[in-house]
Amino acid sequence: MKRAAIVATRVLVATYAGLCGVLFCAQRALLFHPVPALGRVPTTTLDVPGATLRIPARPHDGPRAILYFGGNAEDVSRTVPELAAAFPGHAIYAPHYRGYGGSGGRPTERSLHADAAAVFDDVRSRHPDVDVLGRSLGSAVATRLAATKPVRRLVLVTPFDSILALAGRLFPFLPVRLLLADRFETVQDAPQVPVPTLVITAGRDEVVPGDHTRRLIEAFRPGIVTEQTFPAAGHNDVSLDPAYRDAIRTFLD
Repeated sequence: MKRAAIVATRVLVATYAGLCGVLFCAQRALLFHPVPALGRVPTTTLDVPGATLRIPARPHDGPRAILYFGGNAEDVSRTVPELAAAFPGHAIYAPHYRGYGGSGGRPTERSLHADAAAVFDDVRSRHPDVDVLGRSLGSAVATRLAATKPVRRLVLVTPFDSILALAGRLFPFLPVRLLLADRFETVQDAPQVPVPTLVITAGRDEVVPGDHTRRLIEAFRPGIVTEQTFPAAGHNDVSLDPAYRDAIRTFLD
């Protein structure tokens, strides 16, 4: 009996260690899902340390620009025409993350934040008024940018408090705090955002539970956030609601 208990314990420990190892090794494959660029829009490039970024864009003269950061499996070249139609008076820029849409390198939390800052500086050299939109994973990138750069206004679509918190919910039996390299703890950046912020939530969000968005909203300074909820929408289809673009347009105008 004692020998059997020892064997069973060793099997359980080995299995648990194996699960930890799988999550540690596969975490970036679970988080980042690079996709090719299929949209047919003009594309500029920007050299950053270790990579060249491809940036689908709709050039437009004038002071105002929108800088868009997409989700973890989004082809942002398809989003540019939608934004261009909604905002004819703005220049539109939507960088492909490293490894996405022909951009070089591999995506990591550190590289996404650094690249976003570089793209912002480049855009602002031509357009002094830059509004920043971030969707899903891009909401973390956009929030850090608004906390550290002179963004005019910030829009977050289906955002979350942190990838670490979401991973802890998905894998409550694993020590995710010790395993995750890319944490995207947006909730820590939110208090440093000084500009008006629109948070768009989906009432049927199947990816980001509502309490994770609520924690993020509560982390902003009082009076910063305007919340707009689309009760019938899900995480991936909220932008299909006819009122979605109107909500963003009204906020940015």
